[in-house]
Amino acid sequence: MVAWRSGLSALLLAAWLAACGGGGDGGGGSSDGDGYRAGEDGGRAVDVVPGAVPMVSLAPDNLGDGWQVSTPDAQGMIAADLQRRLESLRTVSSPGMDGIVIVRNDRLVAEAYFNGYARDTQHDMRSVTKSFTASLAGIAIEQGLITLDDTLPQHIDRFAEFSNVDERKRSIRIIDLLNMQTGLNCDDGVESSPGNETHMYRHDDWIKYILGVPMQTDPGTFASYCSGGVTVLGSIIATRSGQKLEDFARARLLDPLNMASVRWLHSPLGVTNASSAIQLRPRDAAKFGNLFLNGGRWYGVQVVPQTWIERTAERHTAIHGEGYGWLWWKSSFQVRGSSQPGMYASGNGGNMIFVLPAERLVVVITASNYNRSSPSMGFFRDSILPAIH
Repeated sequence: MVAWRSGLSALLLAAWLAACGGGGDGGGGSSDGDGYRAGEDGGRAVDVVPGAVPMVSLAPDNLGDGWQVSTPDAQGMIAADLQRRLESLRTVSSPGMDGIVIVRNDRLVAEAYFNGYARDTQHDMRSVTKSFTASLAGIAIEQGLITLDDTLPQHIDRFAEFSNVDERKRSIRIIDLLNMQTGLNCDDGVESSPGNETHMYRHDDWIKYILGVPMQTDPGTFASYCSGGVTVLGSIIATRSGQKLEDFARARLLDPLNMASVRWLHSPLGVTNASSAIQLRPRDAAKFGNLFLNGGRWYGVQVVPQTWIERTAERHTAIHGEGYGWLWWKSSFQVRGSSQPGMYASGNGGNMIFVLPAERLVVVITASNYNRSSPSMGFFRDSILPAIH
């Protein structure tokens, strides 16, 4: 694990995460300024905000949605500190943070909603979607549908028809998609990169486009943030399962977690966007994160394979100096004066799921700071973690 850096390097990484790579859907070059073409199902997810009044609760309601509830004090967190920090967000912009859900020891202990959002509002989580797709890959592997070492031509019949096919491209594996090590000339953080997602979203056939860009390095040797590669991964899972990706996800991941309110978007050709724009409620996002505290189990039911959960926690590579692997970011955080390993799913705008296994902690932050810097990481580090005692 890599310690979270301070100073200029941390600021640069945070800006990059907010603008493109960490959240995907980098802005620019499209009619709606968000990477997608407007007016299609593949267009940017638009949250339907009910205009609710701000709400802060440190005694969350039991809604019968699967969460056991408790209080921060009962679960080793200082309620007064959390109350003060969360109440400080009752401003006009909050600042761009829309929802916060805190889980400790498998108990929902706090939730807060701002900017017109409510607990039942679906939120566009952007590239948090990638981490969901990674778990779907783990389930597909357990079912024998794919293996980590399978190459893309094994699952894509028309592979030979794509542009710039060479031996390196033919050797891209499933594991390379999971670690952003495809070797394709694809970098969402560089607008001029041929594989930048904004270029892909201008085309009807996303798979053909992204697998037609030239190779830049050997697969498995260098990590470069590439949303298109995750779209390919989702398409392969769908093909091998014989289902749309969202149907596979519903049966194998979402229904077992009692996540009824989830929306996926699609390409003009109907390919599910496996890399971005999933819409879901913060409480449901926290259920997904909680799987990684319990070996992939939810109320004793094995949802994601335990071995996959263990591998997900590992750092497999690095992107811009930050640990990465299995479509999750890896870092370490200061808790009670010591460094604790953790991981987080990150989406453009400041949408994040934090998981700290040693602290039995899951925190979800939804935010709408799209294509600009977001305070979500800082709020987690400076306002939530200090409340642990």
